[in-house]
Amino acid sequence: MTAEELAAVLRLMGPARHAVIGTATDPTSRADGARIAAAWDGDVLATVTWPETAASWLRQARRFASPDPDVWVVCATPAGWTGMTHRLRQSTTWSPHRTIVTSALADFRLPGIRGTRPDGTTWENR
Repeated sequence: MTAEELAAVLRLMGPARHAVIGTATDPTSRADGARIAAAWDGDVLATVTWPETAASWLRQARRFASPDPDVWVVCATPAGWTGMTHRLRQSTTWSPHRTIVTSALADFRLPGIRGTRPDGTTWENR
């Protein structure tokens, strides 16, 4: 994650007071999640990590959604996030409209999701 992208994530988090950070298990995703948590001034209610493949992702989805934060921030790979998203939509009250994804998921299109690019620009899928 570039410094510009980190700044963009923090801008998108805006006035949120509580966040949950979700990451894939790979070292890059975990490091990006840790950088965001360290740089943000609000409370991180939980950090949830999930694998690329899982039988259902139900346990991780419940841990990710249950604190009901102001914002969810995701640093993950497309394969694992696709599975998590399916489970989140099926089994929790998670909202893509309160979710920010990092540049690794720039091609992930779900209405309401916002994201960042390495150059610090942002996008929103309406």
